[in-house]
Amino acid sequence: MASLRSPSSPSDGYKRFSDDFANSSINNYGSNVTNTRTDTDGGGDANTLDMGSRSSLHTGLQMSDDEHWEMNYHEAAIYLEEGLNNEKFDSHPSSPEELPAYLRVHNPWYHGLDLLASLVLILLAFTEDPAVPAFELPVWAHGTIELLALSVIGIELHLKLKWIGWGTILKHKRTMIKGITLLIMVLEAVVVLCRQSSHFRVTRALRPIFLVDTRHCGGVRRFIRQILQSLPPIIDMLGLLMFFVATYSLLGYYLFSEHVDNGHFQTISDSFVSMFVLLTTANFPDVMMPSYAKSKWYAVFFILYIITVLYVLMNLMLAVVYETFTRIEREKCRALLLHRRGAARRAFRLLVSRRAPRAVRLRHFAGLLRHYAPHYSGLDVYLMFKQLNASGSGGLSAAEFANVYEVFALRWAAQAARAPWYAASPLEPVARAAAAAVRWPYFEYIVYALIVGNGVSMVVRVCEAAGDLQASARLLCASWDTWLFLTLFLVEAGLRMMASGLAVYLESGWNVFDLSVTLLALMGAVLLSIAPKLFIVVMFRPLRLMRLYKLKKRYRDVFGTLVLLSPLMSSAGCVMLVMYYFFAIIGMELFAGYNLKNCCVNTTVEDFYKYSENSSTALGYYYLNNFENLLTSGVTLFELTVVNNWFILMNAYATVSGQFSRIYFMVFYLFTMVVLTIVVASVLEAFRFRIQYKRSTTKRDEEKLLHEEVHTSWEEAQRLGAAGTLADALRPHLPPGVDVTFIGSRPRTKEVLQRRMYQTDIQKWLNEEDENEEIPPSTTVTSSEDPLSPPLLPPEPETNHQRPAYQL
Repeated sequence: MASLRSPSSPSDGYKRFSDDFANSSINNYGSNVTNTRTDTDGGGDANTLDMGSRSSLHTGLQMSDDEHWEMNYHEAAIYLEEGLNNEKFDSHPSSPEELPAYLRVHNPWYHGLDLLASLVLILLAFTEDPAVPAFELPVWAHGTIELLALSVIGIELHLKLKWIGWGTILKHKRTMIKGITLLIMVLEAVVVLCRQSSHFRVTRALRPIFLVDTRHCGGVRRFIRQILQSLPPIIDMLGLLMFFVATYSLLGYYLFSEHVDNGHFQTISDSFVSMFVLLTTANFPDVMMPSYAKSKWYAVFFILYIITVLYVLMNLMLAVVYETFTRIEREKCRALLLHRRGAARRAFRLLVSRRAPRAVRLRHFAGLLRHYAPHYSGLDVYLMFKQLNASGSGGLSAAEFANVYEVFALRWAAQAARAPWYAASPLEPVARAAAAAVRWPYFEYIVYALIVGNGVSMVVRVCEAAGDLQASARLLCASWDTWLFLTLFLVEAGLRMMASGLAVYLESGWNVFDLSVTLLALMGAVLLSIAPKLFIVVMFRPLRLMRLYKLKKRYRDVFGTLVLLSPLMSSAGCVMLVMYYFFAIIGMELFAGYNLKNCCVNTTVEDFYKYSENSSTALGYYYLNNFENLLTSGVTLFELTVVNNWFILMNAYATVSGQFSRIYFMVFYLFTMVVLTIVVASVLEAFRFRIQYKRSTTKRDEEKLLHEEVHTSWEEAQRLGAAGTLADALRPHLPPGVDVTFIGSRPRTKEVLQRRMYQTDIQKWLNEEDENEEIPPSTTVTSSEDPLSPPLLPPEPETNHQRPAYQL
């Protein structure tokens, strides 16, 4: 996070560096502070002439040359952070007065406060009328909490306005929607506090807007953006789908409306509702049977309808969405790559000097990282610079610096450190024996045999189970064989840890899974011995059997796809929760006052809502599916998502509240269908991507993709300009006269794999960007009238202008 302390007064501009540099020299790598003041209006000294493009964040401030460089480092770090977070550059601070507000809004603590306020607003629905009984609060309490949470969000918008300005905010749709929603909710909260009672507040359904707009929900925003981008083809297919539904509804009305015993087609609206429900197959074959009893030929109508809308059009819509989603994924990769290159280009212009106008030196690269990622050590900074400097020129060219985001993910270790962890350790004999046991060819076979034996043991225990549930549970999960297998599994985990070391052991997802389920099963056995009625723990012991699925390649592909999909699935889950919240609030406002007990006398769903104080049939519990509070509304909406018998609930509310209430349930079904269709398309795309990646990439290729080697020495570091605190940080790792090799490892994420799969496309995108490059005006001062601007250099001959191959 590029963050610095804000000034005590905004009118003083941003003078943090004047305060800091007045103290002793900063004990950070890359700092080369002399605390020498210069008159920026004059000619300056040699250091001034050495400075390149000047940051606009110190315009009008009296600073030394080193302080000017520090501001350049800071603004360059802000550009890189905007590229990383995919933020538009039009919100970049352009003056010293704007910087304090920008830094406050981008402070991690404020991000957490903003997230907390947004969550509090959403959770207030549990306390407001109609409230969950255990969480109900008086009106003055939840109204005051709501105003406080809205105030926190309002402060963020106020600070954003201070550096962005009305012109940019009015063009930023998300911020405008957030601001309008905030204003409406503040007015409503004030009205509630004044009246001391709630009114029809359907706008509470918009509260998730604040949560989605927080920094921590970037993945959710991207998924929502993909939904919106996929809407055009979905709407086209829905239009075609509704055309067939309407056509068959009209035909069904004329065919079956005279059938007295078939109440599904008595009117045009009844016919449309019946055919819409039949789209989900929830009322099939019930809707067909009365007419089918009159003539077997009527079955042709329903069969043709289901084949047309369900098996043809719905699958065709999935295919269209999948194609659109795949194209959007590729376009998203392209847009993010070019956006980050744009950020790197802007940062590059702030880091070059007049003496080296086409290269970033190590000193300036270290200064950049001191603001962008202060947690990096001096060794990390040097190795990243060395990795980027593929040409070996001692300075990073614009093309080399453009790959700066790729090295940020690398974690470095000396090649000597890759020796066994137990080398020269007192545990070496034991660890070496454990390593030999793990490397034994039959070790894995023994482990799988133990897992199979554990499964056979469980089957035997289930067959032996008596009528007493407590005794049966103890027999299954707390018997002697359970303790035996758990002990053996713990021994296996211990051997693997001793052989590879704890850190390496935990790098494997399967190892983490094995250890977790073994410890859970152990905990379950202990709890079941203490509390025999705690039956939920019986699920832990069978989980170890999942390791057997690793034996088959197809299952490995499935699990690998799940790992790649985990970020997307979490975002999709959040979107589903947001949609549930939206419809739950609307459902509570519309239907909370209706009691469904015995509500539907003389209707087709009467039996489902029959209720008696003394007894009730199995069907008569449908009255529990209601909207009396947020929790029950969530359960009701999930039942609607499953679509099994969802029309029963819709017909009940249509009976008690009016026929137009059906619109709510139909719209919810359409929303759910759209989101789930996109989720299915994302799963298909991820699985296809993984299969193609596996087919085109060998283990050796993947090893090269995820690891980088850097060979260096103390003498080379000195030649590249390592001095001061940076040199002090490197000295323990680079002995004089010795060449040292470092290995950089990057995580195996989908973004990294995409760059491998789209390598040809990436090269094409970069070439197109070079041909059509139109750099927008920057806030950086580079006028020839500026005494600190770099000199104009003659352009390079076209024959020498070649882009190096794209590197990871």
